[in-house]
Amino acid sequence: MAQNQGLFKTVSLLQSGYDRNEVDHYFKHAREIYEGISSDRFGADDVQSVSFELVRGGYATHEVDAALDRLAAAFVARHRADYISKYGSDAWMTALADRAKTLYPRLSRPAGHRFVRAERGQPGYKINEVDTLCDQLIGYFDQRNHLTAAQIRGTTFSTASGSSGYAEGPVDAFLARAVEVLLGVE
Repeated sequence: MAQNQGLFKTVSLLQSGYDRNEVDHYFKHAREIYEGISSDRFGADDVQSVSFELVRGGYATHEVDAALDRLAAAFVARHRADYISKYGSDAWMTALADRAKTLYPRLSRPAGHRFVRAERGQPGYKINEVDTLCDQLIGYFDQRNHLTAAQIRGTTFSTASGSSGYAEGPVDAFLARAVEVLLGVE
């Protein structure tokens, strides 16, 4: 049974959730940065790359992940507003289009060859599942098919070991850039 102890609901002691202290510290720090209390450099990419330890009785992962999506969107919205006030909306759209173009070289690769394979004995992501998401991105950019940053961020891939899967790091980095582009449009 989930309980409300702290910022988010917690899962039972029989289940795993995000470490409450790590999450509380992270969101406190993010709030200080957003409110200008801390001058640390921080943005949507920092939010997208954060990970928390899984522990028994931790925070419900779906709640924390949803809050991270909102936090990333808030930082992108602030960056967009600052950029537009300084350079104008046409410059924002040009910069966003340039960022989107950095995704195309990988998307234009043939399915099965878009990312480096995981090394032997290392976990990876199932190739066909990652390629399916890449195809959805192509549809978004080329045919204006519906796709949101939250859908990308919420995607999970089945595990594949070694060369039967894509290496996780490059896939995660690529998808973080894709999320940033979609957030810039949303």
